[in-house]
Amino acid sequence: MAGLGGRTVRDLRRESRGTVLQRLYFDGPMSRQALVPASGLSSGSVSNVVSELLGDGLVEEAGSVGSDAGRPRRLLRIRPDSGCLIGVDVGETRVRVELFDLGMRELARAERALGSRGYDVEAVLDHVHEGIAEVLGAGRPVAGDLLGVGIGVPGIIEEAEGAVVHGQTIGWDAVPLERLLRRSGAGQLPPEVPYFIDNGAKTLGQAEMWFGAGRGARNAVVVLFGSGVGACIVTEEAAQGRAVEWGHLTVRVGGRRCRCGARGCLEAYAGAEALVARWREAGGRPSAGADEETALTELLAAARPADGRVPDPVAAAVLAETAEYLGAGLSDLINLFQPERLLIGGWAGLQLGGAFLDQVREHALARALRFPAGRVGIELGRLGPDAVTVGAAVLPLAAFFTRGGSRPRPPAGPVPSPAWRAALDRRLV
Repeated sequence: MAGLGGRTVRDLRRESRGTVLQRLYFDGPMSRQALVPASGLSSGSVSNVVSELLGDGLVEEAGSVGSDAGRPRRLLRIRPDSGCLIGVDVGETRVRVELFDLGMRELARAERALGSRGYDVEAVLDHVHEGIAEVLGAGRPVAGDLLGVGIGVPGIIEEAEGAVVHGQTIGWDAVPLERLLRRSGAGQLPPEVPYFIDNGAKTLGQAEMWFGAGRGARNAVVVLFGSGVGACIVTEEAAQGRAVEWGHLTVRVGGRRCRCGARGCLEAYAGAEALVARWREAGGRPSAGADEETALTELLAAARPADGRVPDPVAAAVLAETAEYLGAGLSDLINLFQPERLLIGGWAGLQLGGAFLDQVREHALARALRFPAGRVGIELGRLGPDAVTVGAAVLPLAAFFTRGGSRPRPPAGPVPSPAWRAALDRRLV
C-alpha cells in the first residue's frame, strides 16, 4: 500500500527505525520520552519502533533517570555487539584493515606494507583479503553478523556495475575494484556481505564529521595531507561529503611535474612525497634507506629541533615554502565553499600539524576573502592516522541505518519462469 510521496508502509517503517537508531547512536543513551522530540516521530511510533528494536536485539536498556513525575525513565542504547564492520584504508605506504563493533570500538587490526609491488592491483587485492582474514580470525566473537566492508582508496570512484576506480596518480585506469574483490575473494565472505568503496579523502571527511572535529558543523572541508593531497567537501546539499581532486589544482603554471603527469599541481609542492623530494634537491640528507614517513620526520626534526640546536636553514626554508603553498590552496577552498570548519588530517598533516598549522593558517587567512576567512576555523582532525579506516567502516554503518537496522540479504537467485511460460515454450519447440 502506497503512502506519502509514493512510499509504502514498509518504507515508512524502515525510515522510522533508521531515525530512532541514528538518534540513539549519536545522542544516546536516551529515554523513549526524549526520543519523541529528537526523532520527530509520535510517541506511539517511538514506542512501536523501540519494541521492535529491542526484540531484534539491536537496542538494550542502559539504566534509568528520574523524572518530574517521580517515576524513573528507562534509558536505551544501541547494543555495540549486535553487529560488526570492517574498514580498509588502501593508503600510500600500507593497507590497513580494522574490525569494529557497532560502537566503533576496534576489535582487531592488520597492516600490510605495499612494498616493492606498490599499487599493483593483484598485490592490493591480496593485502585486502589477507587483512580481512586476519581480523576476522583475531577479533573476538560478536553476536551479530558482519554488516559490510568499507574501503577507502585514492582516485575518482565511478559506479558502473560496482565501484570502478580511476586512480591516475597510482596507475589505476578504470580498475573494477569491487568486481575483482568479489572474484578473487570468492568464498571468503558470505555473498550477502556488501562492499562499499569510496575515495579515501571522503572516508576521512566522513569520520571527522561523525566522530571527530567536524561534528556539529553544517558545512566543512576536510583535507587529507599525505604523500598527495585531497579534500572532502561537506555541505547541507551533500551531507555525505563529496571528494574533490584538490591536489591537482594548478598553483604554478609550468611548475614541477606532478604524479598525475601535469605540471604545477598543488600536490607537486605540498604533498609529503614532493616535500621530501624538494628537501633532497635543496641539499637535505635523510638517512639512507628512509621511507617517506621517516624522511618527513627527519625533515621536521631538522627544521624544528627539539634540543635547542640551530634549525637547519634548508629544511626550514622547504617547510616554510610548503606552508605557503598549502595555505594558498586552503584559501581557494575557503573562497569557493565558505566552510565553517576546515580540518587537516592524513598522516603527514598530523605529523607536521603541531609545528606547521599556525603558518598554514596565517597564509590561508591572508589570501582568502575577508568575509569567509572571518567565519572559518582551521584546525587539525582529531581521529589520528586511523581516520580513513574509521570512515571506511562508516560506509556500511550508514547503509545499516538506511535499511532501518536490517541485515544484508543474500543476492536474489534467478526468478523461475511461471508455469504458463514453461508450457508455452514447450508448445513452441
